[in-house]
Amino acid sequence: MPAEYEIVVADTSCFILLDKIGEIDLLKFLFGEVVTTDVIAREFGAPLPRWVIIRSVKNTYVPSTLDLDPGEASAITLALESGPSLLIIDDGKGRKAAQRLGLNITGSLGIFSKAKSAGIVPSIKPIIEKVQQTNFRYTQAVMQEILSLAGEL
Repeated sequence: MPAEYEIVVADTSCFILLDKIGEIDLLKFLFGEVVTTDVIAREFGAPLPRWVIIRSVKNTYVPSTLDLDPGEASAITLALESGPSLLIIDDGKGRKAAQRLGLNITGSLGIFSKAKSAGIVPSIKPIIEKVQQTNFRYTQAVMQEILSLAGEL
């Protein structure tokens, strides 16, 4: 069965969170390579792994019309320019904008579920526990839902 996407575009928050909890390689194991923008690479503030491809957006008008953080706007624009893509984005306002534009999206928590489904990790509960030790905040309801979907409640 063909994938719904040919390219995976990641926003800054995904890189920051996965780096903080020592799980950034989940992206490599799941997708082989991930694409991001030069704006996001600067926002991340440290060298990204070699398997992260950095591209500039071609359409500089679209990001200015989205009323979003520059990184989120550039990630959405790159996903739009890249054909069938999966956009990893966590910010609620950014997710809504991406959905309005018809993009296929997931968030960092969705990456954990994909990793479990692919057999990369046996359980997402330890990963969720690491997330809870960071300054990233998800509601208890969201955490419960992701654990429930993974069959870990």
